[in-house]
Amino acid sequence: MNLSRFFIIASLGTGVLWSCDDSSTLGNSLVNDQTEVVIDSSFTVTGASYRDYSVMSRTTTQLLGKLNASEFGAISSDFVTQFMPADQFDTVGIAPADIDSVKLVMTYNPGGFTGDSLVPMGLKVYPLTKQLPSPIYSDFDPEGYYNESDCWTPQPHIYSGYGLLYNSESLSYYHQISLDLPVEFGRNFYSEYLRNPSIFATPEQFAQFFPGIMVRSAFGQGRITNITDTRILLHYSKHAKISDDKGERDTIYHISSSLMGVTPEIITNNIIKYDLSSNLSKLADAGKTLLVAPTGYNARLRFPGSEIADSYRANAGSLAVINTLTMTIPVEEIENEYGITPPENVLLLLESEKDTFFAENKINDGITSFLATYDSFNKQYYFSGLRSYIGNLMKKESIKEEDLTFLLIPVNITVESSGSDYYYGTSTTYVTAIQPYVTGPAMCTLDLENAKIRFTYSKQFINN
Repeated sequence: MNLSRFFIIASLGTGVLWSCDDSSTLGNSLVNDQTEVVIDSSFTVTGASYRDYSVMSRTTTQLLGKLNASEFGAISSDFVTQFMPADQFDTVGIAPADIDSVKLVMTYNPGGFTGDSLVPMGLKVYPLTKQLPSPIYSDFDPEGYYNESDCWTPQPHIYSGYGLLYNSESLSYYHQISLDLPVEFGRNFYSEYLRNPSIFATPEQFAQFFPGIMVRSAFGQGRITNITDTRILLHYSKHAKISDDKGERDTIYHISSSLMGVTPEIITNNIIKYDLSSNLSKLADAGKTLLVAPTGYNARLRFPGSEIADSYRANAGSLAVINTLTMTIPVEEIENEYGITPPENVLLLLESEKDTFFAENKINDGITSFLATYDSFNKQYYFSGLRSYIGNLMKKESIKEEDLTFLLIPVNITVESSGSDYYYGTSTTYVTAIQPYVTGPAMCTLDLENAKIRFTYSKQFINN
């Protein structure tokens, strides 16, 4: 047993079950006299990986392409998506015939792909023929949702990851895949807006008119791309009259505007097919605990909550306070030719909560769900705030195995910032969304044998 003790002197109020937060001073809420702080790291976590063949789509990004990496395996992804229409359109001086082109534009960040940037890839685009289901999963079968003979790109559009564009407003570089869609689609769209603008009021109404598109890889298997912004642009001519010192005259403006885009309010889904490499299969067969995404391996862990609770009850006494409970899981990176790294963020979640967590768009609550970011320097995931979990666990009349069974799942997170410090320029960031990881290859092994659980509490001795 790895258990240490040291003593401090406290002169504060009566003891409670646990302290206000993980960063509070040890033993602050204890009565006078002598306080013993116990640091117990004798507990162990056990677990194994399991295959997760399908994940629920909760992302606004699209994964497109094919990649065959010897260490990772063969992965491909097409996508289907609805669109959010623009809330209003310019109709003054514009007729349907003034629309001269429609473009599908897909944007991704520098480095937003895995594979070879120079390999030519091909894609095809199809209009959907009926509504997408909800919820929708990565193993969705699009058969019956599009017509193979109705392809908007009879000749596959060829693209690569070479070359950067510059955004002068955000002062950032980006890649873009841009291709023409049928101009008749844009003209029909505009005519429908003139006749019945109410169908553009909500994404549900709009999807009845236009269910969306399917983008499918047509050829190439050297790159898989994480697209962060997808929209359809309308290019048209606007007729107007201008007046200046030369008098009044007709003029024509050539305008490009966003017709619709992918937003969090609509349904979008990556259709992922993944065959594990023999290397990963051998590691799994040898009993290694793997994290592989997307649709690869998650881990099922048994956290020693009952043992921690029993030890606390047996040793803490009647005047005690729980200070901290943390867990560190070492990670072993898997060498590969494409720089595939461990998942950047992982979610530790009670298995009993999995279905409702993603279906109801929950975020980590510090009681049944916890986030950790990969520490690439120390090669580990560190969970710092498990104290509320153990406090709630000890309130139960009996502790069941379902209270101790967690899943470790690769996830994508969305963060926002609020407020700032005038002098130091700091701001507070907080998590606003957590989705299953479907944005590119990721893999590692977890070294559970060397995982560390650190439990600290303070106990009071009253001097008579």
